[in-house]
Amino acid sequence: MTHLVPKRCPCGSGLSFDACCRPYHQGERPPSPEALMRSRYSAFALSQRDYLLATWHATTRPPQLPLDPETQWMSLVIVDAPVAQNEQGTVHFRATFREPGGWHVLEEVSRFVWEEGRWWYVDGTPSVKRLKPGRNELCPCGSKRKLKVCCKA
Repeated sequence: MTHLVPKRCPCGSGLSFDACCRPYHQGERPPSPEALMRSRYSAFALSQRDYLLATWHATTRPPQLPLDPETQWMSLVIVDAPVAQNEQGTVHFRATFREPGGWHVLEEVSRFVWEEGRWWYVDGTPSVKRLKPGRNELCPCGSKRKLKVCCKA
């Protein structure tokens, strides 16, 4: 599948995609659990299923990963990413997404492990909350504009 290459990285780092997550998607190894988490979020946003499966630890990796083409990943917020210790790390994040049925926030504390000279995503316990933003509220996409002039326009 051919994907459009975004200018800004979907992970919200503020960097260009080329300077942020793209090198990881092309084989460079992320140096930290947070970098891996950001690159995995970008892979979800860009529907890069192969990268998601390739960075998932073999003990918890699903045999397949169906991605919903109608899900739009809008923003990522890293809540906490403590320095990894004893070859283990965690990243607490919130990811806002939109589906035909409305806006949602996925929140998770993901676990990572360092093995074979690289970080792997192990698992997390996700919770999903539905958002019901009013048209005069800030847009959940993170643009800092009102919903009525942003994604609802």
